[in-house]
Amino acid sequence: MQRFPPFDPPEYVNWKPDAALVKAYRATIEADSERAAVVSALSPDAKLALYAGLLRARLHDIQLQRWVRTGVISKAWLGTGEEGTTVGPVHALERGSDVVAPMIRNAAACCELGMPIADMLRAYLATDDSPSRGRDLHVGAWTHGVLQPISHVGDMVPVVTGIALTFKMRGERRVALTWVGDGSTKTAAAHEATNFAAVQRVPAIFILQNNQVALGTRLDQHHLPGDFREWPAQYGVWGAQFDGNNVLDAYAAARLAAARCRDGQGPAMLVAETFRMGGHATHDEHEARETLPAEMFQAWGKRDPVGLYEEYLKEEGHTERQLSDVEAAVTAQVERAAEEALASRARMPPGESAITGVYAKRGP
Repeated sequence: MQRFPPFDPPEYVNWKPDAALVKAYRATIEADSERAAVVSALSPDAKLALYAGLLRARLHDIQLQRWVRTGVISKAWLGTGEEGTTVGPVHALERGSDVVAPMIRNAAACCELGMPIADMLRAYLATDDSPSRGRDLHVGAWTHGVLQPISHVGDMVPVVTGIALTFKMRGERRVALTWVGDGSTKTAAAHEATNFAAVQRVPAIFILQNNQVALGTRLDQHHLPGDFREWPAQYGVWGAQFDGNNVLDAYAAARLAAARCRDGQGPAMLVAETFRMGGHATHDEHEARETLPAEMFQAWGKRDPVGLYEEYLKEEGHTERQLSDVEAAVTAQVERAAEEALASRARMPPGESAITGVYAKRGP
């Protein structure tokens, strides 16, 4: 894909495929026979759809950064480098039936489940026609099966657990999925709700998204084991790991987990290893580079989830022309969405709307 020097992490600007990592990408998929079977069942079009999803996620972030640099918005929260952890699992679910609750770094879940990118961008502009009518930059749409997240990390775990419990009580073969950051595993809400989900055997998938840092706290400063391999076992739930930078591994792991949930085998916890290629938001990139060693950025930069998947697709027989056509279509889609969103600034919420649609207000 095209690289953007003003916006991409430095490690992505002149990205070149590392032969050993390209080989390891395929080996990861083939190492597990069940996952290999899931991936082999994907059609060429489905694999290109995953590629389009990765591009949409990356270009959405590029657009937000462009707005920050030009003063349209003050800051943005990005998922750059973690796209595979979002796009793969979302594509593994049943659109129109299953429900997801993304963290802000999983914003790509919205467009991959059918929400217009223009609405995602309008949320940052706080326009009257944004999903929350200007109240919140966090975005979601229940009509598309996406719950709007809140800033308190870990708090969507009990919400998703409750939704999954409803599916169970109604006898519906539906799944609810949410992501949990490595830092938010330490919150009471995430712990208590995961335990409740385990005891009640609800059809929920929890993706523990270990991106190596909790806001500005390194993993080794808040989690002594160093990884989360044993985390599912402490709740007595089925668990598995996947490479968060490998969209196919993420897809296959989530597909298998969802099948278990639908069969009444209780919740699943998937541990995804990935890396945040930037700051907590666009305003603290310098702080992030001081918090984490340069070697980490260099190592994970070589594992760009978009670049490695492109190499896989080429090995599978997809031509440069096919990939270019997909990129051109997605680029045009995001550019149109940005134009539509900017045009919405002519429709800002009226002041009186601040007291409508809330739980309570003072009477006359």
